[in-house]
Amino acid sequence: MLPNRYDFREAEPRLARFWELNNVYGYDPAGLGQHFTIDTPPLTVSGQLHIGHCYSYTQADVIARYRRMRGDHVYYPMGFDDNGLATERFVEKTIKHKATEIGRDAFINACLELTQQTEGRFETLWRRLSLSVDWRYRYSSISHEARRVSQWSFIQLYQQGLTYTQFAPTLWCPECQTAIAQAEVNDTLLPARFATMAFRLPDDSVLPIATTRPELLPACVSIFVHPDDPRYRHLIGKTARIDSGAFSGSPELAVPILADELADPSRGSGAVMCCTFGDSTDVRWWHTHHLPLRAAIGRDGHMTDLAGSYAGLTVQQARRRILTYLEETGQIISEETIEHDVGTHERCGTPIEYLHTRQWFIRVLDQKERLLEAGRKIRWHPEHMRIRYEHWVEHLQWD
Repeated sequence: MLPNRYDFREAEPRLARFWELNNVYGYDPAGLGQHFTIDTPPLTVSGQLHIGHCYSYTQADVIARYRRMRGDHVYYPMGFDDNGLATERFVEKTIKHKATEIGRDAFINACLELTQQTEGRFETLWRRLSLSVDWRYRYSSISHEARRVSQWSFIQLYQQGLTYTQFAPTLWCPECQTAIAQAEVNDTLLPARFATMAFRLPDDSVLPIATTRPELLPACVSIFVHPDDPRYRHLIGKTARIDSGAFSGSPELAVPILADELADPSRGSGAVMCCTFGDSTDVRWWHTHHLPLRAAIGRDGHMTDLAGSYAGLTVQQARRRILTYLEETGQIISEETIEHDVGTHERCGTPIEYLHTRQWFIRVLDQKERLLEAGRKIRWHPEHMRIRYEHWVEHLQWD
């Protein structure tokens, strides 16, 4: 007879032991019939599990159980992504030291110890939730096998001519001090001071330039206007200057005024600074118009020697100091507080920069049609996720 009350404390461990001893969820690679594979996304080892993790993996588990009831041999592994920035930051927060402070070997040992503890805790929870995973196939991205496969995959890509290395403008996280992919950038709505600065023309008249990033003045290499903008068409080829104060070797910063159709007459004053680099448009202008490279921000997120007396300050500190200087010298026409989208690193929330660094790239921009074609061969559930995938591929801007 069934007991009057269900005792989950007794029943759950007993059933879990029964399932494991009888290999109820085991996968037989040699089994006859149809095989169904679930490419389980490896769980990032970056802290604590939450209800969102449980919900997302429960969805996959429902599909696994359904396919078993259909008679399929279900390959349903579970893995852990413990070889990346998220894990490094988790370890740094846990031990309260950065990797650079304790040395490579000590930090690697700390990572291995903490990830082993955390993954064991995660597995206990998944088993408690009764996920029908075949735990014999548990894997880890820091394992020797995974690293060997990853390295061999890169070698194959290199042999096929699908990788290259070069110095190029790169999405960079100053906090994690690493290059990041476009897919790792989030758009975050942040407040900003939107200041209109007074550049001076050869006849000493004012050319208004609006910006949220005055700290990039030391990196300014030109000003762009739209070629058909009647306000500025006569200025193309001339020079504009601004009192550069303490961040230049000369009293004034002078840059050429150039024309490009990407300059939007309806934004700000219609004339825009090109700095190396403030955004992807700056990168494009720098490349297209063969402009000089002036790096005002270093890999650690501090101003470089190019910033003069502001060298060593953080971006935020330099922004405030330069704005104060421009205000005190009467070079601010107007200022307002706005909110705008800023690219931030998904791992730490830090605003990203565009820095010129040497990186390895994998060619994807010339593979867009192949990626789209492959996506159209897949049955998507729900269907609108195919549209999202195609939009993502179409808007890729970087290898």
